[in-house]
Amino acid sequence: MKTDRQGVTGAGVAWMATLALLWGSSFLWIKLALRGFNPVQITFGRLLLGFLVLAPIVMFRGLRFPRDGRTWGHLFMAALVANAIPYFLFGLGEQTVGSNVAGVLNATTPLWTLLLAFLVGVDPNVTATKAVGFAVGFLGVVVIFSPWESAAEIASWGGLACLAASASYGLSYVYMGRYLTGRGISPLVLSASQLGAATILLALAMPFAGLDAPEWRWDAVGSLLVLGALGTGIAYVLNYRIIQDEGPTAASVVTYLLPIVAVILGWAVLREAITVAILAGVVLVLGGVILSKRTRSGVRSKEVAE
Repeated sequence: MKTDRQGVTGAGVAWMATLALLWGSSFLWIKLALRGFNPVQITFGRLLLGFLVLAPIVMFRGLRFPRDGRTWGHLFMAALVANAIPYFLFGLGEQTVGSNVAGVLNATTPLWTLLLAFLVGVDPNVTATKAVGFAVGFLGVVVIFSPWESAAEIASWGGLACLAASASYGLSYVYMGRYLTGRGISPLVLSASQLGAATILLALAMPFAGLDAPEWRWDAVGSLLVLGALGTGIAYVLNYRIIQDEGPTAASVVTYLLPIVAVILGWAVLREAITVAILAGVVLVLGGVILSKRTRSGVRSKEVAE
């Protein structure tokens, strides 16, 4: 794996832009898929499609899926907090809030990751810069929610669901960093295995929560296909490729582009309003993330889930 000492290559920039577009557009595809499917059905569909994309790649490369029960136990737990819960919560949240808002709230994931890593002792060092970063980032969340506006749609259960989804992502990075990564298993195998485990979890939940008859609209079906095959499957492959070719620091830059992509697409496709609160929230959240990942010397701290 490269260490980011050299500049990002032209191909790397192209891969990063593509990944930002795939992940940043996921919130738009969720919004469109909700026109025909409920959140449980969307979550199951995107997980299954993502797994069907990754599994053949793993086998084609001659890689092996884990065989011991302990690893699979950790994979199922990671699948619950990294896929099943947040995917469902974003679908649930976007029933009442815009895709742009969901994308902006998703940007709080690194803040949750660092906060939870501190609480469980994975990253016990809290500098003044990190503390300021936390404060600035969560101030951005308050601005986005604008609780002083009684009619604000974001200050609702939908907005809270999206925020909870981001916290679940943060928990998953800490969990995977402690129990799954750095154990000699290919990230591609981990990704495929985790999506497979999450698909099983959603299949078990479908009889209880996914009984609503779907409406097979072309826009909903197409959005679900793109969300699953591209935004969940191919995006994992691209992320793995960027980390391998350009290094983890370069790959992490994509995180800062996702809310920008989500806001622009929400406005361009769905005519979702771009308010002052959303723009200010984006700036504060991303500023907080940047600050919270810096050490005293100004160098970015190591990613928890690297």
